[in-house]
Amino acid sequence: MTTSQLNPYLSFDGNCREAMTFYQQCLGGELMIQDVAGTPAAEHMPANAQNGVLHASLTNGNMILFGSDAGGQKITRGNTVSLSLNCSSEEEITTWFRKLSDGGKVTMPLDDTFWGAKFGMLTDRFGIDWLLNHDKAPAQQ
Repeated sequence: MTTSQLNPYLSFDGNCREAMTFYQQCLGGELMIQDVAGTPAAEHMPANAQNGVLHASLTNGNMILFGSDAGGQKITRGNTVSLSLNCSSEEEITTWFRKLSDGGKVTMPLDDTFWGAKFGMLTDRFGIDWLLNHDKAPAQQ
């Protein structure tokens, strides 16, 4: 990714696969679904979340919709949409994470991930949930 991009991220109560498949039928595009099971994240999730979706993306041209199951967290109207900010550099993600978390609450500190990105989550001072991601460039051969 060469430019930053802001996308909606939907949270579901165990029916992410069904919802994202429905959205694909409605909107078209390519649907990618990564299950919780078989990932390093599975060991940190409760038993009732093991069959859920860790991450899904529906892409159709410039439209990208993200989603996942809540992983055992309670879903209530109002906490089902987050903003996913895909950053174009390490400097950008570090700066934006620091600024957005000022006066808010970091829910997952910025760190390297098993999917090859730097990632972190926070709730800003206005109660908005943010997911920041920077896909690292593949190693040069």
